[in-house]
Amino acid sequence: MQIILEVMKIKKFWNWIKNEDGERTLYFDGYIAEDSWFDDDITPKKFKAELMESDGDISVWINSPGGDVFAASQIYNMLKEYKGKVTVKVDGLAASAASVIAMAGDEISMSPVAMLMIHNPSTLIWGEEADMVKAKEMLVEVKESIINAYEVKTKLSREKISKMMDMETWMSAKKAVELGFANKVLYEETDSDLPISNGFIFEKVAVVNSLMDKFPKKEKEPENEAGTSHKELMTRLNLIK
Repeated sequence: MQIILEVMKIKKFWNWIKNEDGERTLYFDGYIAEDSWFDDDITPKKFKAELMESDGDISVWINSPGGDVFAASQIYNMLKEYKGKVTVKVDGLAASAASVIAMAGDEISMSPVAMLMIHNPSTLIWGEEADMVKAKEMLVEVKESIINAYEVKTKLSREKISKMMDMETWMSAKKAVELGFANKVLYEETDSDLPISNGFIFEKVAVVNSLMDKFPKKEKEPENEAGTSHKELMTRLNLIK
């Protein structure tokens, strides 16, 4: 009875749709797991049960800013172990943990207006010095596990992927294809022999640094038209950075 009640309380962040031909489509639309899957025995089993209740190829649509890395890791493994073909389609955003799930696709397609973002894992922690050290060690290991997923798909070096994560890297659909994070851009007919071009990529840290460099360093800087001083602007940019 307790298990039944717990299952009923699950906050599902995924949705399955089956068409008349029996083809199944899985949708991730929004935050990946409001409640962490760490030490959660119910939600992962529920997701896996729904995944395995039928066979055949599946499509996975993703539009998510990310979420719980433990949920993303387990979902990635479940999709990789699934016997049928897994086709991932990013229609809006696959960021952070959602980008890890995307890497589970046998084929990954992105809408021409979609974005993919990768960055370092983060956490909230409180306690004494030993707790901080443990948290840092944990984040290092989590990052290594995430790099594994990106490396398997892209064949890029771990060093390059690590740097991209450090800089919080955003990629357009074409740039994601160029770097190996995706296989093709949706709705576009392209010659496979022609190189992918016109994609763009930007790094959050680099953008902020570039903006900060545009402000002259003076002992006394007059306020701008909005009444914000140079010092205040630099403080805000450092917070963003």
